[in-house]
Amino acid sequence: MIAVSDFRFGVIIFPGTSCGQDVVHAIRHLGFDADYVWHADSSLDGFDAVVIPSGASYGNYLRSGAIASHSPIMEAVKDYAELGKPVLGISNGFQILTEAGLLPGEMLQNKSVKYVSKSVQISVQNNSCQWLDIAPGTELTLPISHGFGSFYVDQDTLKEMEANGQIVLCYAQCDCAAADQEDASCSLDSIAAVSNRQGNVLGMMPYPERVTDGIAGTDGGAFFSAIVKHIKEVA
Repeated sequence: MIAVSDFRFGVIIFPGTSCGQDVVHAIRHLGFDADYVWHADSSLDGFDAVVIPSGASYGNYLRSGAIASHSPIMEAVKDYAELGKPVLGISNGFQILTEAGLLPGEMLQNKSVKYVSKSVQISVQNNSCQWLDIAPGTELTLPISHGFGSFYVDQDTLKEMEANGQIVLCYAQCDCAAADQEDASCSLDSIAAVSNRQGNVLGMMPYPERVTDGIAGTDGGAFFSAIVKHIKEVA
């Protein structure tokens, strides 16, 4: 049995990553262990879960997440995920996971062509993914901060994802017809987070680490706590 204090997260850092410290702070605040993993490393041995944080890896040059997806550590992430181990990508981390082929879809530029940064209401759609055990229909208040946050897949892929329970979170309020079109729910079907079919890999545009320690909120803590609970139950 894994003790809570022994549960160890690996937080991957690329050149340009700026939210790694926030993720480590949130995880340690919840009583779990967290250590940084440099993008040039090639092993994830000793980690119970892996988080890819946000922060414009490689300056989002070429395409958000495209260069980072080819870093040496991503081969280890792919092997880690194929073993069924948990991987979470937040915002730019989500973009990296789609570029690496670990999640379906792609992230397009916001329809407003503006960088959006604000708190939004998020609705839980499915809790079969390992990173969340909150009842569907529950609404969470989480911050977003991105310029390329419009999730897109073709209709056939969308139907497959819906059938497999891969759509985890959606924006609760969709207002793509607004004059300024600044609402991040311009994603296809207002999608804010998706998982792979196995449920061990999750990509989400909202930032759970920013609302974990109680200063701005606590809704984000559920994601980190849920994966620890899941792994302990499996163990």
